[in-house]
Amino acid sequence: MAKNSKIAADKRRRAVVARYAERRAELKRASVNPHLSAVEREAAMAALHALPRDASPTRVRNRDAVDGRPRGYLRVTGTSRVRFREMASRGELPGIVKSSW
Repeated sequence: MAKNSKIAADKRRRAVVARYAERRAELKRASVNPHLSAVEREAAMAALHALPRDASPTRVRNRDAVDGRPRGYLRVTGTSRVRFREMASRGELPGIVKSSW
């Protein structure tokens, strides 16, 4: 299981990303808009850089939904490879069967 502080930090980052998503998208569009002047594009880029660092979606880490394990994450189930194997062996994942019995 991952440290509780790491799980909490990831939840906090997800909240910050959601809070700034609209503003960030608007500034990104303005910074590459060829119809704006260079000064306006630079101002948009400066405003984008002034946003909090955790507002970037790149800083969010996919973690296992059950224990927060950061490595081996499978998007299909939202779990790590270890948890996926355990759940599949117990038959908790519908449609997933082991290939060799």
